[in-house]
Amino acid sequence: MYVGHTTEDGRKQKLLDHLQGTSALAEKFADVFDAGEWGRSVGLYHDCGKFSKAYQRRILENGPRVDHSTAGALLIMKKIHNLFLSICVASHHSGLLDEGNRRISTAGDSTFYGRLKKDLSGKLDFSAYRQELPDPQPPKTHPNFLYTEDNFYSSFFVRMLFSCLVDADFLDTEHFMSNGAVKRDGFASIQELHDMFFEYYKHFGEPTTPINKKRQEIYQQCLAATEKEPGIFSLTVPTGGGKTLSSLAFALKHAVKYRKQRIIYVIPYTSIIEQTADVFRNILGTENVIEHHMNVDYDDEKADAEMERKKLATENWDAPLIVTTNVQFFESLFAAKTSRCRKIHNIANSVIIFDEAQMLPESYLRPCIRAIGELAANYHCSAVLCTATQPNLDAYFAEIGPTLAVREICPDVQSLYNFFRRTTYQFLDVSSLDEVAAKLNQHEQVLCITNSKKDAQNLYKAMDGEGCYHLSTFMCPAHRRKGLSVIRQRLKGGLPCKVVSTSLIQAGVDVDFPAVYREIAGLDSIIQSGGRCNREGKHKAEESMVYIYDLNKSPREIPAFVQRPLEVTKHIAMRHNDIASVESIKDYFHELHYLIGRNQLDNKDILEKLEGKSIPFANVGKEFKLIEEDGKNVFIPLMDDEENQDILSKLKLGLRSRSLLRKANQYVVSVYNNQLVKLCDAGKLEKLDEELYLLKDPASYSMETGLDINMEDGIGIFL
Repeated sequence: MYVGHTTEDGRKQKLLDHLQGTSALAEKFADVFDAGEWGRSVGLYHDCGKFSKAYQRRILENGPRVDHSTAGALLIMKKIHNLFLSICVASHHSGLLDEGNRRISTAGDSTFYGRLKKDLSGKLDFSAYRQELPDPQPPKTHPNFLYTEDNFYSSFFVRMLFSCLVDADFLDTEHFMSNGAVKRDGFASIQELHDMFFEYYKHFGEPTTPINKKRQEIYQQCLAATEKEPGIFSLTVPTGGGKTLSSLAFALKHAVKYRKQRIIYVIPYTSIIEQTADVFRNILGTENVIEHHMNVDYDDEKADAEMERKKLATENWDAPLIVTTNVQFFESLFAAKTSRCRKIHNIANSVIIFDEAQMLPESYLRPCIRAIGELAANYHCSAVLCTATQPNLDAYFAEIGPTLAVREICPDVQSLYNFFRRTTYQFLDVSSLDEVAAKLNQHEQVLCITNSKKDAQNLYKAMDGEGCYHLSTFMCPAHRRKGLSVIRQRLKGGLPCKVVSTSLIQAGVDVDFPAVYREIAGLDSIIQSGGRCNREGKHKAEESMVYIYDLNKSPREIPAFVQRPLEVTKHIAMRHNDIASVESIKDYFHELHYLIGRNQLDNKDILEKLEGKSIPFANVGKEFKLIEEDGKNVFIPLMDDEENQDILSKLKLGLRSRSLLRKANQYVVSVYNNQLVKLCDAGKLEKLDEELYLLKDPASYSMETGLDINMEDGIGIFL
């Protein structure tokens, strides 16, 4: 008997059982996108190398480690010459390999073709597979997109197939090693979630106020749109239009009608995710909502069965409702690592809602759109681009294929804007922060949003009277959260409340000020900021002012990624009387994308690399990073906080677990490398590890303004 796995208590899994179990699961997963035969083949031959004497000695006698992944890849290439199956098998432990070159790659290098040139004779001879397996056969079914001249389609298919393999391999192994003890089910079905939602919605009754009647119109348009064929939709609804509930209604009804397997909400900021997830939990039950982002922690020591199921679901998204970030979603779709790729196949046949769609990252806009288009065209997904400031992306989708038209769910966008207009935008003539501060101090309740953390700190120091607050990412998340809680209470109670913040507050944060000041920036950022003014619509639009101020900073003071949107906003203001109109927004994104240039919408040439003759999977996985890691984290010690001190003591002992680091994140401030150098040179930091530092000087952190990095000789750092 050939053995695939052994446990500490001496149980042995037959290798053939593991291959057949993995094959069955991979077939089931790939069948969702019409490639079940491919999944069956890749699962059946992925561990052929375990038939070698060397591997059996390794597993039964604790012999030396051996390469067992290359064998199946070699067998597939020799018997049926199928590159896609072979590269998945070769990569299933290492992560997807760069393809390399058949002629140039040398034996043993880190590419796929280098791996194929390894010598597997002698102890690594795996020919004994013939005792238990037939030779590989070419798949009889071929997804249509494999015949296109565009290699991107092929690279996407390989990554999907690879996802099926690595998830199936992990699950079959997990089932044997745990003796079936690990349970990954227990969630409500899509139909059950659908029924729960519409039962909940009945409680609203018939709308009586004009605003609720308009929200009901939007809701009904969303329901009507669910009848349309799956594909790409847009939902352009101003702030206050109830798009969270309406988009969920669309997703659930569309999913039931077209038998979609899950709903995925993709959101740019964790602050919005937490608010959205709270709404969903209230309707659908906390046990059915899976959050997957850096701030969620399902590793609590007191975790129950529900928490364990949620933790497991974050590994492969095997749950009906996922709420995640742009970073997690898109980086996974272009990833090479097995841990990141496991979930990809479960994106197929889903309804995907992209909330705040204007926040799709500009530097990766074309690859992101290409991925959305690929999911809609070939993997049975429906995507909804949901925002109040809809970028015009039709041309980019049209490049992929003529059938990928974006259909607007609420087509009369201008009338919606007119109805929900709650503010008046006005440009303000000021020349200094002192003038801005003087105007802010004339208000009882006011919000000011700056472009730089330095300006936010300085403006806060110039505030007079009670109820003054500061928010920026120089503050650790725990203090920002406490500050927002106090701010909401004071606003609700009609108490004085003057807030100076960076842009972290402008999108999705549920606060309502009678007046907002916004340093000039991109038009979408300004309109998002305006959404914090008269949010509940209790005052006339003419009385609810959003003041835009421009300090005419020199280009040296403004990073390029802010400078260009800022200049485009100035152009739009000269051409349109109402900068927040639908036409203004359309004009803004058209000019912005034109000035950025086609190449800069894919500034790392991701598409060019994936459309080439040799696909660099590993290289693309490293290059595709929505958040560049240009800095380190500083842990803020709080002597009067018991949890903080407990975390710190464990960090100092060298303990590092995913759960501990997530808890530590609540007390961490991220700084850029130049700021880190300043703090280190001043003797204010102690290095805990390569990524984490400890603030040694308590005077350098304030609960009101956060970390003081003494930036007098530097440029303001933008959020």
